[in-house]
Amino acid sequence: LAQTFVLAAFSSINMKRRITAGCVILLSSSSSADGFLSSEIGRHPHLDAYANLVTSSSQLNLAKTKTKKKNKKQSKTGGGGLKGFGGSKSSSVTAGAIDRSKSALKFYNYLSKNGAESNLERVGLGYFPLKIDDDTTIQLRGVIALKDISKGDPIIEIPYRMALDLGRESADPTLPATAFLQKYCAWRSGADVPPGDRDRGDYFDMLPPFLSDDCLGSTDFFSDSALDMLQSPMVKEETLERKKLVKLRYERDIESMTQMSSNLYQWDGEAATEDHLLWASWIITSRVLTVQGPPESSFSNRLLIPLIDMCNHSRKSPHILTGRAMPGGLLKVVAGVDVKAGDAIDICYGGGVEGNDRFIQDYGFLDSSPEAYKIVAKKLLGKGRSIAKMTAAEQEVELQSLKATTLEEDETLLGNCSEIDERAALG
Repeated sequence: LAQTFVLAAFSSINMKRRITAGCVILLSSSSSADGFLSSEIGRHPHLDAYANLVTSSSQLNLAKTKTKKKNKKQSKTGGGGLKGFGGSKSSSVTAGAIDRSKSALKFYNYLSKNGAESNLERVGLGYFPLKIDDDTTIQLRGVIALKDISKGDPIIEIPYRMALDLGRESADPTLPATAFLQKYCAWRSGADVPPGDRDRGDYFDMLPPFLSDDCLGSTDFFSDSALDMLQSPMVKEETLERKKLVKLRYERDIESMTQMSSNLYQWDGEAATEDHLLWASWIITSRVLTVQGPPESSFSNRLLIPLIDMCNHSRKSPHILTGRAMPGGLLKVVAGVDVKAGDAIDICYGGGVEGNDRFIQDYGFLDSSPEAYKIVAKKLLGKGRSIAKMTAAEQEVELQSLKATTLEEDETLLGNCSEIDERAALG
């Protein structure tokens, strides 16, 4: 769900176009079921990883690559499923090339060894072409169906024990980020880890790398000038507050530990930095799912769920997330419609009620669907179903900020701008 900055931001230009056009919002319903909840810090009932849509020019993705490619060679499978892939002259999987890289094969093996092998009969990781312009096509990695799946049947089933449980839900992403960073650093440094974490490195290897294009689309990594170009005080303020939380958490919980022990929070032989925690916090906000505990419990936990968090975003996704964070539990994506072999398996981020003001912060991309902008416009007008409400004063400040420059001035500035984050903010 990141990008070559075809994505970008809340975008003052796009926002002005939609506000001046007189937006009327259409809200999509949340495709979550038993156990999965909306979250204030990231991948709500929908999930995440990497967020872009996949099968049309209106879709972006969360786990994409930057390569240019005009002609895509189709891969073939034999009979559905990853086993036997490439062994047949004919194939029912034609929409995208299966990811059979070394890291992907190790990830598939990780799933097989931990009780999730049946998924590989139904889905795998694949690349979907997204045309940016006449000369550039980027490849978006996501989850692809390897066989037909009927409505109501499971598409993905991950045992709860495979999820990385980062504790109770709260509005502060830095606490689970600290726990995640400790495990990630232990894997990178080759340190001794608990038996349950020993194979988790094959999953960690599939996550967006530190300071990769995937994360740089988020406002957390924008310069001050790019944040100003968004012309959104609410987005800038929240971004700066999140950075303050990262700084405080780093000084309190990580820096002190690295000074006490040379074995903790080591990144390539040196102590992890504040930027590493900022990246880890983005991993949390962009990929974590909030899942309810046992039926008798009122608590919800934040989980990183392998494979499910590799689904891309579509506001129109009919698929349902279900399951509970409890021993013996299964975390599922259930087909909301019949699925054909070769289809991209997308889910809806933000529960279908959040707009691009959240998407650019939490995921690092823009949902190009009109609804994603209309939700923001509704929020500015004090309407809609967004989790976060604005006061009348906040709405006025936001609207006045957008009026500071004209659409024509923004377009001229965009034409003369070379910095990636600034172009993202304007574009």
